[in-house]
Amino acid sequence: MRNSKVFILPALLLLGSCFVAATIEASDDALKKSAVQIFTVIKRPNYYQPWEMGYQYNSGGSGFIVKGRRILTNAHVVSDQVYIQVKKAGDTKKYTAHVEHVAHDCEVAMLTVEDPAFFDGTIPVEFGPMPFQRDKVAAYGFPIGGNDLSITEGVVSRIEVQTYTHSRKDLLAIQTDAAINPGNSGGPVFKDGKLIGISFQSYSGSRVENTGYIVPVIIVERFLKDIGDGRHDGVPDLGIFWQKLESEALRKLYKLGPSQNGVLVTKVVYDSPAWNVLREGDILAAVDGIRIANDGTVPYRKSERLIFSHIVSQHQMGEEIALEIFRSGAPVKLAVKVKPFRSLVSGPYYDVRPTYFVFAGFVFLPLNFNYMDAWDWKDVDPRFKYFLEHVLPSENRRQVVLINEVLADDINIGYHKLKRAVVERINGVAIRDIRDVLDAVSKPQGDFHVIEIDHYSGSGGQSDYDGDAGTRVVVDAKATAKANEPILTRYRVPADRSDDLKP
Repeated sequence: MRNSKVFILPALLLLGSCFVAATIEASDDALKKSAVQIFTVIKRPNYYQPWEMGYQYNSGGSGFIVKGRRILTNAHVVSDQVYIQVKKAGDTKKYTAHVEHVAHDCEVAMLTVEDPAFFDGTIPVEFGPMPFQRDKVAAYGFPIGGNDLSITEGVVSRIEVQTYTHSRKDLLAIQTDAAINPGNSGGPVFKDGKLIGISFQSYSGSRVENTGYIVPVIIVERFLKDIGDGRHDGVPDLGIFWQKLESEALRKLYKLGPSQNGVLVTKVVYDSPAWNVLREGDILAAVDGIRIANDGTVPYRKSERLIFSHIVSQHQMGEEIALEIFRSGAPVKLAVKVKPFRSLVSGPYYDVRPTYFVFAGFVFLPLNFNYMDAWDWKDVDPRFKYFLEHVLPSENRRQVVLINEVLADDINIGYHKLKRAVVERINGVAIRDIRDVLDAVSKPQGDFHVIEIDHYSGSGGQSDYDGDAGTRVVVDAKATAKANEPILTRYRVPADRSDDLKP
């Protein structure tokens, strides 16, 4: 009898192994039927000459099918697209697809395919819960190096707030050692057959290895909730800069007791949700009733902690967020209603044409991230980097407006080499944003239009314009009215302004 038991046990284990293998194979086959390869034709705007478009090129990535006969992928896979095709894993036919919704801030886009035959034989993914560290995950996609579906496995190594390269926004991300390469972008990542996120970026270089990132399923679910009303409103931000309160001397300066923790508000961005609600010197102690530690983190599951901005990012635009602060040592309860706002140097932008205005041959445009990104970053004017990284918008300046170049004509002789000049005033009117330029040029100073630029325009080796050429640009008002149309015609500029500046 003892010997028979010895043989029966292995038989049971073998049978169990066969059953598990069959289950995994069936589950894997179902997951493959959700995978989609995406082929994108891209044409980006020219931010230096904003009435023109750049060259066309082909790109692509991965995606997956969700309920409702829709495809999810990364926003960067379809940004600035002019044509999209999709193909099911294991299929040979490509189908035309269209972007239905895109959220560049959180790196998620939804596509639709009009031909219902595309969805024949497909299985939509099932959403799962957030994974934990060391959980085993599998990334599905179509990376470079082959044409067929690729599946790579790894473990979750970290879950924390990271900077999304595509949007420059700080949001929750899952880090994994599963291989995520170009072409994987937009592909599903599964744990136990359930979606836990979307592959979207990875480190490259010799200092970091086996480090890929996943848009977490809770960010994907937030996106789906956002577009529930038929439009994407975006991920909110309080609009503050803050400092950790780990220094005991700093805590004493702000009259904090041993049990009073939080972060120091150092700046409040103009027109942001926190504007006229929070003040510099406030101690932000809690968000939605969740206490903030002196390092800026809040508790998240078991022993995990995240930067408190994650709580804010989970809200939808228009919702109220409860805040608890210490002001001059006294506890205060406040609320902010989250809304979109703009940095002084905003962007990056996708799927939109650049803003510009041409007057007397002077090409006016707002400084933004896309404009700077058109150059190698080591060649970007240091003034522009300073505006981007250190200067906040204000009531007196909501954008930095430039004269980017001059379309040479008799009307603007003496200024033909002027480039990248920051505009301060036009005809005595302070220029807060590009729309002020349109108003200002309608009111000349007597017989002239007078444009005042900063002292540094064209200096520092950034152009051929002499750095000591002055700060005044003056053109004849009557001659300008006659010169505008011929200049546009000669330089083949289709309109004197971008569509967003037209009445």
